[in-house]
Amino acid sequence: MERVEDNGYLTDYPNGTNAVIGDSPETMTAIYEEQINLVVVQRSLPDEIAHYCQELVDTKPNFNLRLAINPEQAAESLTSLPNLTGHAAFVDDLVLLVDMYSCLFDLDEVGLRLQVLDRAMCPRFHIDRLGCRLVTTYQGPGTEWLRNGDVDRRKLGAGNMGLSDAESGLYSDVTDIQQVNKGDIVLLKGEGWYGNEGLGAVHRSPFITPAEKRVVVTMDFA
Repeated sequence: MERVEDNGYLTDYPNGTNAVIGDSPETMTAIYEEQINLVVVQRSLPDEIAHYCQELVDTKPNFNLRLAINPEQAAESLTSLPNLTGHAAFVDDLVLLVDMYSCLFDLDEVGLRLQVLDRAMCPRFHIDRLGCRLVTTYQGPGTEWLRNGDVDRRKLGAGNMGLSDAESGLYSDVTDIQQVNKGDIVLLKGEGWYGNEGLGAVHRSPFITPAEKRVVVTMDFA
């Protein structure tokens, strides 16, 4: 059985479990555990951030920002974001994420991308060939992922033989698909992490309807 420790995350991982889910920032340190390739910090967003994201979608439907940010200058770098209702709260949250991510991996620079999306950018389950990516969905449905024990990695990429994820045998049942919530902080360990070759977190962008928009932030090692 999984056990919740005082530090806020799950331990005693059953066979096939590769994820740690908690509600404390300290949960993020579990990404350094060898058997873990995905960490979720569950959280709720304040109304000010929801208002900001909705106005961003309404006024800047194609917004796409890429920045290489020095963590010590994050606030200054992000004040240029569109000045909409809830701007200060949104910037403060991004600064917090940059600080958490850079401290976790001892980074002098963070590659940040903020996008408004009207479609799934990565609709197929896949792995990233990088160290570890942070993803947070501020508006819309969150990232979908598969536990190690529920995925047949031979069916990733060309191994799907032209079939959809649902048809290829990548997973057995739709109930195997896990999904994070809006606002959750997700760490996805990739194939570029030392010793993690062949064990990158399997994930994809969620399907969204034509009427939906997502506001998504990703952070990478710059």
